[in-house]
Amino acid sequence: MAKKEPIVIAVVGFTGSGKSEATARFVARGFTRFAYSDAIYEEMQRLGYDISIHDEAVQQRVREGLRKEFGMGVAADRIMPRVEAAVEKGENVVIESLYSWSEYKKTKERFGKQFSVLAVYAPPRLRYERLKSRPARPISEDSARSRDYTEIENIEKAGPIAMADWTIKNLGAKDEFLSEVDALIDKILQEN
Repeated sequence: MAKKEPIVIAVVGFTGSGKSEATARFVARGFTRFAYSDAIYEEMQRLGYDISIHDEAVQQRVREGLRKEFGMGVAADRIMPRVEAAVEKGENVVIESLYSWSEYKKTKERFGKQFSVLAVYAPPRLRYERLKSRPARPISEDSARSRDYTEIENIEKAGPIAMADWTIKNLGAKDEFLSEVDALIDKILQEN
């Protein structure tokens, strides 16, 4: 029996859609988690910012500055060696916070058929309500809307969502959403 190739799944979606919840389910099923956003946080730390303080303006400035200087795929360039090392060890990987079209293309080019994308969707009005009331790092509706626009216009975020292999709508109860994610993970693991 041939050895199965490790799987690389990116979970994409807009802020408040449920990406972190979905990613946690993959981790619970043995996937190793990487976040392309870690490249941004690492750069913030290098510049002397306290990353425990959620400052959207600083994050945006650093994100956009890095991408302007090094290209739209900079986060993939910086984190992908870690993903490659895990895959080489035979680990299944889940990538959280793959945002840009360039990050998608670089990851797809590197991993080919091993790489797939799950988009988590929730409409803006629902996401904004969730974001206002979440216990950690709440975001106002105006800030969330501004972030959506910035991510669409400046970060190419819509491309990976449009190219997703699967889309799960997160519209209702949390347990229903997580059941759908679990069913998808079962399917992915069975097919691999």
